[in-house]
Amino acid sequence: MKNIFLVGLPSSGKTTLGKQLARHIRYRFVDTDVLIVKEEGMSINDIFAQKGEPYFREAEARILRAIRPDSKLIVATGGGIPYFHDNMAYIKANGISVFLDVSPEEIVARIQRHASNDRPTYRKQDTQLLQNLQQKYHDRLPFYSQADFTLKGENLQIKQLLDVLQEVVTE
Repeated sequence: MKNIFLVGLPSSGKTTLGKQLARHIRYRFVDTDVLIVKEEGMSINDIFAQKGEPYFREAEARILRAIRPDSKLIVATGGGIPYFHDNMAYIKANGISVFLDVSPEEIVARIQRHASNDRPTYRKQDTQLLQNLQQKYHDRLPFYSQADFTLKGENLQIKQLLDVLQEVVTE
């Protein structure tokens, strides 16, 4: 059973939908950010502050490649994973990928409503947050778009994800 990788901007629903999907299809759920924090013994903010973004991006690639293929996992990836270190090619070669395509405007609304300040590149009080997210979306879209499936919308639901993956999860 192939792993299923969820890709998209931060706050696009990868963790929320990933956990629901794992319960529905009896897979295990993992979040690459959580795995990095566990391995490094420090928060993502601290990794960025003490070791820098290049180190963090290398840690993401290392964690991604440590995930065994065909492990029946739902993997919520960090928003930048597909963009760095040929990670999208690795994801495509080692599982099924789903792009949760949520607009930057909706992401800003979610961050303003819910997110804490635990994302080093996205802060609630950032006056340039929308512009930064729009730029990241623009830069990363060619990588996200390589996903096997795309779910587009502002309020994605587990039923939509199950419908898209129906033939994959019933094999």
